[in-house]
Amino acid sequence: MAKVSSKDLGNQPIGKLLIKQAVPASIGILVMSLNILIDTIFVGNWIGPNAIAAINVVLPVSFFIAALGMAIGIGGSSIISRALGANNREKALTTFGNQITLTLLFTISFVVPGLYFVDSIIPAFGGKGAIFDPAKIYYVIVLYGVPFLALCMMGNTVIRAEGKPKFAMYAMMIPSVGNLVLDYVFIKVLGYGMHGAAWATTGSYMLCLGFIIWYFLSNNSELKITECFYKLNIPIIKEIGGLGFVTLARQAIVSVTYLFMNNILFDLGGETSVTAYAIVGRMLMFALFPVYGITQGFLPIAGFNYGAEQYKRVRDSILTAIKYGVILAAIIFVFLMLFPDAITKLFTQDVEVLKETPPAMRWVFAATPIIGIQLIGAAYFQAIGKATPALLLTLLRQGLFFIPLIFILPNFYGELGVWMSFPISDVLATLVTVYFLHREVKLNLLPKEVE
Repeated sequence: MAKVSSKDLGNQPIGKLLIKQAVPASIGILVMSLNILIDTIFVGNWIGPNAIAAINVVLPVSFFIAALGMAIGIGGSSIISRALGANNREKALTTFGNQITLTLLFTISFVVPGLYFVDSIIPAFGGKGAIFDPAKIYYVIVLYGVPFLALCMMGNTVIRAEGKPKFAMYAMMIPSVGNLVLDYVFIKVLGYGMHGAAWATTGSYMLCLGFIIWYFLSNNSELKITECFYKLNIPIIKEIGGLGFVTLARQAIVSVTYLFMNNILFDLGGETSVTAYAIVGRMLMFALFPVYGITQGFLPIAGFNYGAEQYKRVRDSILTAIKYGVILAAIIFVFLMLFPDAITKLFTQDVEVLKETPPAMRWVFAATPIIGIQLIGAAYFQAIGKATPALLLTLLRQGLFFIPLIFILPNFYGELGVWMSFPISDVLATLVTVYFLHREVKLNLLPKEVE
């Protein structure tokens, strides 16, 4: 494999560079999403539909804690990209060392109370009735592995900030493939049921962390840190916190959304509606993988060139990323509108779930063609270190629009109102994002590039 330098982010053609960054990111997200998708198919067919609902209850809790690592990773990686662009190597190294320390401190401090209050947390997130017991089994085991996952999420973003998308892709692929293999062994061969599904997930996190440790100890990484860089640096922590809070707030809103959705849907339609939402949620993670890949590939390009004051390249990267994102999202939209019934049958043969899920899926993905604009707009402000607009645009869709809608619309349209909330919030959030992004480009990305 040819050596790739972070300097490539500042001199290669934007279109070529975005493809080089986005394709590995997309493949990594695809494999990770396929892992979640196939894992759900295995659980639904080998354990039962309530097991799908149980995992859906646990995910927002475990992913919120793990998202601490992602938040620290993305916040710090924005600093690292800009520091490398400005040739400030010491700041990049100090940031990375502080990321490791913060990730360990925060995730462990959340896991301990998370385990202690397990019997209260699971019902609060919709784990009621027949869903409670399998959810508790899965929750306890997976939470043991969450610190490993948090370190993986943090490390992956740093690898991408170095301009090494292929290694970031490998870091996502290894645990995904490992989880599927362990799923087959623990659930199908050994018959461990929910225990097997949970240990397969935790084991996959350990595999991922092993690879990331190897990467940073090898000659592939430019970031070679010593003990002095682990000591917390207050200015660095504040900058990581300001930018990382955007990601953490987004995941917090996701977790709160799951809490509300699982409870609202359980009240409206019982276990069947919760299972339908779980299936649609898996498709939200899986189907949009190319758009998420474009967004991930865009981040280091925008951050590096902004740090190097190459503003024309920043503008070009925004426009190119949006163009690619809209085209890919439109293709995904057509596929999902045509085949929701066939997709649902992959997960379960339950008659009620098969009846409810396809129309819900069509509503949820109705505004898919424009979703890339909102994702890239929010990512841009995070990449350049502007935490406030990044936070606002990140919270727009779910926090400011979606959550109020799922409480209002069901009063008029019942369960249909819940599904209608998805495209309405997508459209509203995109309109606001377009306004802020256009204003930023017009006022602050002046032609002062250093070519």
